[in-house]
Amino acid sequence: MPDYAAAKGAIQAYTYSLAIQLAKRGIRVNGVAPGPIRTPLIVSSFRGEKLARFGHDTLLGRAGEPAEVAPAYVYLASRDARYVTGQFLHINGGSHIGG
Repeated sequence: MPDYAAAKGAIQAYTYSLAIQLAKRGIRVNGVAPGPIRTPLIVSSFRGEKLARFGHDTLLGRAGEPAEVAPAYVYLASRDARYVTGQFLHINGGSHIGG
């Protein structure tokens, strides 16, 4: 798990760095950090109890659905987010704060 955590940290740091570098050119850089999302890949890869418990450890007690993550990307690409840069939206049922 340390390699996975390091990769996620590197992506976040790179996003922040790009946001700083590109802001003067009017380019916004943000990220979305999805948590456990019940995608077709998860459904086809997990079986039985593992699938049933997937996402159960989040504060909301369940995995998210793709339709619950998609609006974050739409928002960040929209004019409504024109004053948003250097941010990460954590769409993860609260798992990043101790789920």
